[in-house]
Amino acid sequence: MCYSVNENGTLRVRNAQTYKHKYRLLTCSLQAIDDWADNEKMVDGEKGCLAAISKLKSQHPHIKTLVSIGGGSSSKEFPALAANKTAGQTFARRISEFCVTHQFDGVDIDWEHPQTPEAGRNYVLFLQDIRNVMPHSQFLLTSALPTGEYCLKHLNLPVVAHLLDFLNLMGYDFTGGWTDVCGHHAQLLPPSRNLNEVYPTLRKSCQRGVDFLIANGFPRHKIVLGIPVYARYFGEARGPGHPFKGSGEIDYCDLPDEWVADAKVDQSVAAASFVDNKGDKGFVSFDVPSTVSIKARYAKALGLGGLFYWTGAGDRKGRESLVTAGWTTLNSE
Repeated sequence: MCYSVNENGTLRVRNAQTYKHKYRLLTCSLQAIDDWADNEKMVDGEKGCLAAISKLKSQHPHIKTLVSIGGGSSSKEFPALAANKTAGQTFARRISEFCVTHQFDGVDIDWEHPQTPEAGRNYVLFLQDIRNVMPHSQFLLTSALPTGEYCLKHLNLPVVAHLLDFLNLMGYDFTGGWTDVCGHHAQLLPPSRNLNEVYPTLRKSCQRGVDFLIANGFPRHKIVLGIPVYARYFGEARGPGHPFKGSGEIDYCDLPDEWVADAKVDQSVAAASFVDNKGDKGFVSFDVPSTVSIKARYAKALGLGGLFYWTGAGDRKGRESLVTAGWTTLNSE
């Protein structure tokens, strides 16, 4: 299921094919695009995805469901929406009504990313508009943000912390097709000084983002650290700092068994990788249960709010499950 939001704050229903509730921002008005999938398509014995989610919640009352707005490729309307007070308030009312109608527990704002002082100010005002009609006592309000200071430095973090229930810190996508060299895309710690100095691209880490948030007044118990349930590959590369030809993503569940079983874990940065010598994928960066356990111990030691996974649908079963590894470690003595 996918809902979109206009620059004037109106919503548009898009597609309801799976339980991956990522809502896109498009210029459009409120109208049903795939009413069949929302309300007629049989999903887990129910008519429509909305009914299936409602059934899931009735079976597991502890589950909280939030509608997520935006995403990496669906955030271009956020600047105009957040800059327009009337549009922001309209959106807040509409999303509140949507949550009540469909029994969602709140909303997640995934604006990628407010990167200017003006965008940072408007981001905070936008959250305030939502919180005004979705009070703490009735709704959850969360937001996904990167670890990079290029974004975080523009936000009034103590105010953001007051408005949000949790901040979902995206501890991934540090490297990819947009970077000059390849590297671990979800490392907990920064690499060695030599690699840092030669390749500034590789300085990003989960720890750096967490440290910046805490140092600037964001309560650690509201920080939820993100785990990628997918790999990034860099063609023809053999390790961090190498140039590459071609890149892409592979869901963790779709990785060859050999890659997961024989993954090399770099304990110095808490990251795993595999070099594809038989094919064309080159250096492949991903998390495995042992690196997730390291991140979970880190989160637990610092008193963070926990871990989240993007996305759980990409996980593997049994001993190779990343979600299980994180849950087990967080709940161990």
